[in-house]
Amino acid sequence: MKSQDIRKAYLQFFESKGHTIVPSAPIVLKDDPTLMFNNSGMAQFKEFFLGNGTPKSPRIADTQKCLRVSGKHNDLEDVGFDTYHHTMFEMLGNWSFGDYFKKEALAWAWEFLTEVLKLDKDRLYVSVFEGNPSENVPFDQEAFDIWKQYVSEDRIILGNKKDNFWEMGDQGPCGPCSEIHIDLRTEAERAAVSGRSLVNADHPQVVEIWNNVFMEFNRKADGSLEKLPAQHVDTGMGFERLCMAMQNVTSNYDTDVFTPLIAKVEEITGLKYTSNEVKNITEEQNKTNIAIRVIVDHVRAVAFAIADGQLPSNTGAGYVIRRILRRAIRYGFTFLGTKEPFINKLVAVLATQMGEFFPEIKAQQQLVTNVIREEEASFLRTLEQGIQLLENVMQNTSGKEVSGEKAFELYDTFGFPKDLTALILKEKGYTFNETDFEAELQKQKARSRAASEVSTEDWKVLIDGNVETFVGYDQTENEVKITRIRKVDSKKDGVLYQIVLDNTPFYPEGGGQVGDKGVLVSANETIEIIDTKKENNLILHFAKQLPENVNASFTAKVNTDLLNATSKNHSATHLMHLALRTILGTHVEQKGSLVNPNYLRFDFSHFSKVTDEELLQVEAFVNERIAQQIPLIERRSIPIQQALDEGAMALFGEKYGDTVRAIKFGDSMELCGGIHVKNTADIWQFKIVSEGAVAAGIRRIEAITGDAVKDFYTKQEQTLADIKETLKNPQDILKSVVSLQDDNAKLKKQVEQLLKEKIDGLSASLVSEMKEVNGINFLAKQVDLSMSATKDLAQAIGTSKPNSFVFLASIEEGLPNIHCYISKELVADKGLNAGNVIRELGKLIDGNGGGQPFFASGKGKNANGIGAVLENVVSFVK
Repeated sequence: MKSQDIRKAYLQFFESKGHTIVPSAPIVLKDDPTLMFNNSGMAQFKEFFLGNGTPKSPRIADTQKCLRVSGKHNDLEDVGFDTYHHTMFEMLGNWSFGDYFKKEALAWAWEFLTEVLKLDKDRLYVSVFEGNPSENVPFDQEAFDIWKQYVSEDRIILGNKKDNFWEMGDQGPCGPCSEIHIDLRTEAERAAVSGRSLVNADHPQVVEIWNNVFMEFNRKADGSLEKLPAQHVDTGMGFERLCMAMQNVTSNYDTDVFTPLIAKVEEITGLKYTSNEVKNITEEQNKTNIAIRVIVDHVRAVAFAIADGQLPSNTGAGYVIRRILRRAIRYGFTFLGTKEPFINKLVAVLATQMGEFFPEIKAQQQLVTNVIREEEASFLRTLEQGIQLLENVMQNTSGKEVSGEKAFELYDTFGFPKDLTALILKEKGYTFNETDFEAELQKQKARSRAASEVSTEDWKVLIDGNVETFVGYDQTENEVKITRIRKVDSKKDGVLYQIVLDNTPFYPEGGGQVGDKGVLVSANETIEIIDTKKENNLILHFAKQLPENVNASFTAKVNTDLLNATSKNHSATHLMHLALRTILGTHVEQKGSLVNPNYLRFDFSHFSKVTDEELLQVEAFVNERIAQQIPLIERRSIPIQQALDEGAMALFGEKYGDTVRAIKFGDSMELCGGIHVKNTADIWQFKIVSEGAVAAGIRRIEAITGDAVKDFYTKQEQTLADIKETLKNPQDILKSVVSLQDDNAKLKKQVEQLLKEKIDGLSASLVSEMKEVNGINFLAKQVDLSMSATKDLAQAIGTSKPNSFVFLASIEEGLPNIHCYISKELVADKGLNAGNVIRELGKLIDGNGGGQPFFASGKGKNANGIGAVLENVVSFVK
């Protein structure tokens, strides 16, 4: 069976068992601060397991895009070296929310594998939880008895807590699980060694394909377990591994999930990939195979993350995506000889292959291609820079071992991979101290963990069973009761309290809009709410202290000044989105936004700079609709398909339910949960303050509305008045500024000519001061020139005589700068290096610098050190 057919067969089977089929949630999570990415099939259903929401059906099935490259589940370093770990993978899953339990789940798993897919029963093993007396969790007798109906007891394996007890995290729903493993070895191998002994032993052909998790318990903050009010089933089957079993191969990469991508890499590089079936391959071929596996795996993760709205960046989830892509680029650079961007060319293959079931990759194909190509080009330049830096490190190293600290500095500062550092050093006969490198790495990880460490108490439930209601669309003040509270302690934010109310007018952060601030007021006290967020369908109000009487009645009051300003910016964002699509073209799509009281930020797909004329047209478009006083048409519960049919815009990477809220201002209609003005006239005025690039094919506009525009124009008027006063109040300010510019240009030319004459004169004078040291024409001098002029002078003196070593220093605006010129014949014959000289002597002026071996410059902070610098220069030529 082809992979597409296997996926369809799974979903059709569970649909026949009464399951509602739902689409995959985005790979990038928006409303769960505990996870960066969807790392399992159940992640999008956490709120149902926690009892904070009700699913559309008690039985659900899907295939979920998952990413495991951070936190507890981190498979990144395994990817490529084995044949069954991946960064992105599909998880086929079926769920029961308080409906069926172990009997049905295990029976249907066995039926699907052996009767629908007709997998060989003799190759299958199952496992059940052996129990854990210390936590008062018994042996899973029920699962064991069920499996005895289908397999002999010698094929049922008792698993420990690590293998057969699944937990969502340190806290939350958990329970025993029952796995199904398959033995894909040859008949001869199976006859020689029992597959039972290889289960959970990391054998590449004896692998887990399905895990049935039975959610029975809740893990509390103190580690203890309590029974959940309802029993749930959460199953997950690795799609790629199932394809391996069904296509009679022994590697995921030999399935049609990956072979089209591998074929494209072969076409681009001219190198061949050898199947896992081929034995006794050379070490060189093995390196090629690993590199190709890394690339075809990683391009899937990166492409789908970008399609779902997560651009590569230097922080958070964006950093993880950039790191995955850079790992792929580096493997191509090192082992496949690819010195130009090429990974972006695989996106078209991916779109063709997976576009039917995951339409986002098809719709976003051009954007994904452009972003990856730009990232490739950027990192290839970084690799070249890193190689040059490594060359300098080697030249500065006595002996043949580079310090681990230096190797780590390259890794940490420039993203230069450890194994590439080792490879380049090895080619030059060097090594680096891996022990010290690892020590530095562990220090960094410890710092990172400490910075993000959060301890969370259990929820203290004050009112049981209440479902929170959001009333913020209609009111900004309401009578409330506290239903639960939780203490959160982090090194970043300190101690905070999360408060849940029975109903709330506070809007939780989401859809780009920041969370509301305000107060909880009782008869005796006022508690400030500093932020509002949503987590697993609960609205959390953050406070630095709890009320003395948490059982009192409170009035929840939103800070309406902040909310009104935010709502103006949010509504203006919708109008601007329509303006951009009208003026630039319908290829424009929202790729991110921030809406707060001070300004709005909008990221969108567009492949060139927005011109000043186009920006003026966008401003005029929005302001015209503000002037038209268009009323808000809000539809709070409309079927999603109806909304889309009526022209509402949905955003890629967002998760929508069956019913949605649609916001309409004239021709602008978007699916949105945020707070908006009642009429466009409330926005007052719209003004763009900046436009620029975020990534390849992604532009960013920042704009302001309302009072912020008034303040903007007031400041502009004041600036104009200050300019007028400075220019002695001319009648025509523009004419005066133009005249000033003309005068300045003439004076600059005169200064440049005078400076050239001064440098020529100084050069002739200083050449006569050069002394011969060890056959080298040597000069070390402080001069009274600007930094750029000192640089020009050093080069002028150095090129006037052969075998020259010229070192000049000067002070500009109180800060020292130094420059070193060394004739190229000295660089070649005597191994002198201007960059090394600058770096070493720069320490004496509390500075640094660098450059080429024949010329380098540096800056410092301590001008008093120049004397010591000039005294020590001669040591380099003696």
